Amino acid sequence: MALPAYADGTQTQEFETQELEVQAFETNWYYEVDKQSTWQADLNARVAAIEGIFEGTLGVYVQNLATGEAYSWLADRPWYLASLVKVPIAAQVLAERQAGTLSLDERLTLSRSDFVDGAGPVIWHDPGTPISIRYLLEQMVTVSDNTASDMLIDRVGLADVNARARAMIADSGGNPDDIGPITKLVGVRQGVYGQLHPDARTLGGMDFIALRQHRLGQRAVALARRLDVDPSSLKQPDYDHAFDAYEATGENVGTLRAYGDLLASVYKEAASGGLGAQPSQALLEVMQRTTSGDNRLTAGMSDTTRFAHKTGTQHRRSCDAGIATREEANGPWVIVACSRGPVAVNDHERALARVGDALRYSGALGKP
Repeated sequence: MALPAYADGTQTQEFETQELEVQAFETNWYYEVDKQSTWQADLNARVAAIEGIFEGTLGVYVQNLATGEAYSWLADRPWYLASLVKVPIAAQVLAERQAGTLSLDERLTLSRSDFVDGAGPVIWHDPGTPISIRYLLEQMVTVSDNTASDMLIDRVGLADVNARARAMIADSGGNPDDIGPITKLVGVRQGVYGQLHPDARTLGGMDFIALRQHRLGQRAVALARRLDVDPSSLKQPDYDHAFDAYEATGENVGTLRAYGDLLASVYKEAASGGLGAQPSQALLEVMQRTTSGDNRLTAGMSDTTRFAHKTGTQHRRSCDAGIATREEANGPWVIVACSRGPVAVNDHERALARVGDALRYSGALGKP
């Protein structure tokens, strides 16, 4: 189905709706406080119970940006971050807008080679459609559109996106080396299928869209047919092993603590009133409109908690991360949660919703 010739995101002409109030604070918020409040033991017990039901592995990182107190559940091991990497992409786009090197009204022409499988409406447009950067940014963050992500990376440059991510982590006192290189989303597909056969790295987005039509257990054989190679030449037995091998390369992988530092830098800049305040405030406002994670952390947290966040979903892996605020509590908080295990996305979403519930009732986010 073809959409209108111009996709300009008129529903979000300026990032002004549902404005997220950001309060400045005076504290060494980026240092972990050597302190264990009573809620930490309670949260430990709750997360352990959730992990037992989930039959997978959970990672959780929480930091109160007003007090510096931090909580970690496997937060210092590497996790596949999936679409959480779209936050520094958005940060780079908004920084360039601030610098005057691009306009959100600028239109990028969608080509067939831009198509990437996954959620979002950009792929519904016809090749040749001019689409505004404003619309692409909104779709990339709020519904995690992969085609929008890669178009924006092409516009601002992958090297600058990676430099932005590293600078954000360092700005919070974190270690930039704790997050691996960010790639284009089509590069993820090339990397995963490339673990099955190196020739897969020459395939494009439409090839991977076709491969995704096959059931999980059939994708390796489907790839062999597409490449016209003998299935016995494949380097991994199946897609599961191929994805594990790809994750081991370190691309789009990082610790939850490092990613928490990245998010903290967004809040810090928004609260500073300095040159970086406007793009950071704009980024938080877009993240506040995220709808792709309604069944994750937010489903368990209280109605009085506002969560400017980004989700990530990949094979057997899901994440939800952002900045939580409550008017009646001493925050804000960085929250990063990831899961790894079952095939069904619903299983991951239920586990992350239970983590949200655990955060609420443990007192991690103030009085329940």
